Order: sequence, then structure tokens, then C-alpha cells
Amino acid sequence: MSWGFERGRIYNRRADIHGRFNGQQRGGIVTPAEHAVIVIFTGEEGEAHGYSDRWRDDGVFEYFGEGQIGDMVMQKGNRAIAEQAVNGKSILLFKILPNGVEFEGEMICEGYQTRRAPDRAGNMRDAFVFELRPIDNVTTVVDDILPATDNLAELRKRAFAAATPAPGKAKSTATVFERSRDVRDYVVARAKGHCEGCTQSAPFLRTNGVPYLEPHHIRRLTDGGPDDPRFVIALCPNCHRRVHSGADGAEYNGKLLLSMKAIEA
Repeated sequence: MSWGFERGRIYNRRADIHGRFNGQQRGGIVTPAEHAVIVIFTGEEGEAHGYSDRWRDDGVFEYFGEGQIGDMVMQKGNRAIAEQAVNGKSILLFKILPNGVEFEGEMICEGYQTRRAPDRAGNMRDAFVFELRPIDNVTTVVDDILPATDNLAELRKRAFAAATPAPGKAKSTATVFERSRDVRDYVVARAKGHCEGCTQSAPFLRTNGVPYLEPHHIRRLTDGGPDDPRFVIALCPNCHRRVHSGADGAEYNGKLLLSMKAIEA
């Protein structure tokens, strides 16, 4: 589940989504002010307004941004999706059905492209097409973390570049898997063999000699996907399980967020 929503289950938009998050009552992109979540809706009726959302064979969901007439503008809901990883927000995708909205899953924005497409009036315009991938398809397997180099600054540079996908390209220059790895490599190297939660030494070494620590996404309690290195922390397995399974998990996660201000200024 993501935010308590079960994939394939049908919900009532007003009661189950707006009743919980508030946010815009109309439109395909909902950006609640008080919750770290972006709710987006797709459906066949969108084609009448110039939206041609679709699943690609490579597992990416192409989602058209908001704006029915004229060129789309990178603001409001469009900007929220584009900057989702940097801002640490979850994208929840729902499909509009006659009897409600079906939860399709939590998504990660890999990037976006600008495509010529008709608007609601049939006139050609520049439309933003966001490339979204299900978070469950983004692995955070930590066994492929590379040995740290002496150039921590270079790892940091790559990690921050990975957090913000390059805009306006037909296809991202790096996949979400590669970008996620760049963030993990830097975060583990930054920790220098010590858990950034409890400060204890890593419990053991990997087969490649790297201290075993697990990256944790503080701003999103579901692991997976690229994130801003300022909100990813290297934890020992015990601290990582404490966040996700401990009775004080949410409280501990909040403490980790505060500690990141000193770890990653």
C-alpha cells in the first residue's frame, strides 16, 4: 500500500481523497498544501481535452500535464510533478471510472518531454508529457553500491544532479535506476562507515569491502527511487527497520530529518 491506498481498489474521490487531503476539487492534478503528496487522475475522458495518457512497453506511464488551451506552462501542478523528487513528495495515480477512481499505484517522475499535441480546441500546442514509473518497479537493492572513491565532492555532484531530471528531453539521459544508484553511492560514502542514525559502525562489510549501510528516504517512508541527497540518510539495518517497523518509527524518522540539517548542509 501507498498512503493507505491499495492498488486495484476503487475509491470515492471526494470522500477518500479530498476528504483526507483537501486540495483542488477539480482538475487532473491535485496538490494538497498540507500533505507531501501529489494526486493525479487519468481517464479516457481526458482525450477530449487534449490529454493522451498511455502506458509504454518499457513500463513508463506517459502523463500529460495540465492546461487545456494553448501551450502548457511549467507552473502549479506541472511544476509539482516535475520537482517531485526534489521536494520529497509522493505521486499517487488514480484512474477515473464510472463508479469511482481506481488506485493505479505510487509513481516516480523520471523526467518529461515537450511534445506537439492538439489542445481542447484542436489547435497544435506544446504539451508537457511526464514520464512516470511505478515506485514498486524501482529497486533500492543496496548490494550494487560501489566502493567509495577519494573524491567525495564528485560523488556529491553526481548525486545532486541525479535528484533533478533534465527537462525537455525526449528521453532521460539516465534511467531512474542509474540516478538512484548515484544517490546511494554518495550517501554511503558520506557516512564513512558509520550509521548516520545511531552513529555506530556498520555491522559488517560487503563482499566488495564497502561498509554495509542502507540508504533511507526520510521524506518518503516507502523506500525506492531517486531523491534529494539532503533527505536520504545512511542507516544500519537495525535503525532502518526501526523507522519502518518500530512503534516510534514516525517519531524516529522526524529526528533523522532534523539531523540531516547538520549532515548535509
